[in-house]
Amino acid sequence: MKIQFCGASSGVTGSCHLITTPNHKILLDCGQFQGGATQEKLNAEEFPFDPTEIDCMILSHAHIDHCGRIPLLVKRGFTGDIYCTDATADLLEVMLKDSGYIHEKEAEWKNKKNERAGRTLVEPLYTYNDALDSLKYVKPVLYDQLIEINDEIKIVFNDAGHILGSAITEIWVTEEDEVSKIVFSGDIGVMERPILRNPTIIKKADYVIMETTYGNRLHPSNSLNVKELLDIIRMTAKRGGTTVIPSFAVGRTQELIYELNRVYDEESEYQKDFEDLMVYIDSPMATTATEVFKKNAQVFDEETKDYITHGDNPLDFKNLQFTRSSQESMMLNANHKPKVIISASGMCEAGRIRHHLKHNLWDARNSIIFVGYQAEGTLGRMLVEGAKEVTLFNETIECNAEIHNLEGFSGHADRDGLIDWLKGFEQQPKQIFLVHGEMDAKEAFAQTVKEVIGYDPIVVRGNSEFELIKDEIITTKEAAAKEIDAATITSAKTGIFDVHRRIEDILYNTKLVIDDDITPEKLAKINNIIMELEKSTMNLGAAIAEHDEKESIDKTLE
Repeated sequence: MKIQFCGASSGVTGSCHLITTPNHKILLDCGQFQGGATQEKLNAEEFPFDPTEIDCMILSHAHIDHCGRIPLLVKRGFTGDIYCTDATADLLEVMLKDSGYIHEKEAEWKNKKNERAGRTLVEPLYTYNDALDSLKYVKPVLYDQLIEINDEIKIVFNDAGHILGSAITEIWVTEEDEVSKIVFSGDIGVMERPILRNPTIIKKADYVIMETTYGNRLHPSNSLNVKELLDIIRMTAKRGGTTVIPSFAVGRTQELIYELNRVYDEESEYQKDFEDLMVYIDSPMATTATEVFKKNAQVFDEETKDYITHGDNPLDFKNLQFTRSSQESMMLNANHKPKVIISASGMCEAGRIRHHLKHNLWDARNSIIFVGYQAEGTLGRMLVEGAKEVTLFNETIECNAEIHNLEGFSGHADRDGLIDWLKGFEQQPKQIFLVHGEMDAKEAFAQTVKEVIGYDPIVVRGNSEFELIKDEIITTKEAAAKEIDAATITSAKTGIFDVHRRIEDILYNTKLVIDDDITPEKLAKINNIIMELEKSTMNLGAAIAEHDEKESIDKTLE
């Protein structure tokens, strides 16, 4: 078996890794490179493999740096299944359609200039229709379901706690009656964050492919950053300014809504100052993504589920307004009242945020708050690093607004969070491959791992390939089967008790007994039914809560 690193091997973006066995080729992610012009050019290059030979793809989550080249992969001949969680599948439709539209518009804009200059016209990387075409290959599954991809490979998705639907993937590969287990971390989230559950700790692996985005940095605590966020917004409003927050449409925007909801709906020191302050979500994609979040309440953490159960919508509040049309977006900058504008993209490379920066960066009364990772070469990185002026739409803009970088809102685990996740393995993996990080972050994290845990991970450098020698495989087929069965039994029993607690009116007189010798096939079926039932229950609960809220409003109006 071989692992070839084809993206996110020299930096943070473009996640793409290929697993090759004598009979199959499986792709892990197919993300877009993001950053400066040099990074962007990588997207149009040929893949370091033949897309027609790829059996299937395993997608960790729906961020563009992990999924953004899927339509290009399909365009160049890939016809296999794309496995991801059901929540990721819902978000993927939003992300890829939007990405296709952006590529079309960018090509259109370049061609107008090229035509006038007599230069060769360019083709978009892919189109909206290409994105639409790629979605027919998506195969959504639930967390903890055991999926047999083919006769040699099985997978299980575990919650990564990074964004809605994000997964840490366990992959069992059989070669000549021996099984090796690969764990692909995807992007690992932060413990005890709102809305999402904590990242899953995995106990066994022969090989680990692990992200290192913040491998050399520590985040301030989220609670401190929430207070700082609110303090910045309050002080900006008091001096008559607008707070502009470049935010990733999926994940970070919903977390900001959640935190601001608490200010408006609960008594706090900020409530009076925020009473008349409007918050605008100015991103059609973020608006749609927020609807997807509401639809997938079954994967929320317990605190957020309790909000929903008690009739509160944690992703909405009275001063929140979503803007979809371009006209509505433009009106925000014509309105000089203090306000908060949350807009995509999070790295300021595209979208409406660039217009808001053009209209707000020059004014010292305003504040710009960054709440996520800023890749090398991006406008966001330039601003965080103290640029005095920037160019937007061919116009030089002075950077007079206050610039703040609140890393505590990052969806990525920091150095200590990554170490804690790695410590979860009960035995040392045969090898750990460090990817998805800038070189200094990977090297620093590798040194920390060596000092703290005693492992010696491989720092992946560029597109490289590693052959996994058979005599190094330590997991037997029998042991792997027992591990899967044990996990399924635990998950099934836990799921039954949880569903029984949540929908007692349905299961009150139901007695379901699981014997320890029940077959794995029956367990898997029961487990899948339970998870689908829980999803339906949460969605029904959210719908009832929303209905009750609307009914209450209607009665008040009457």
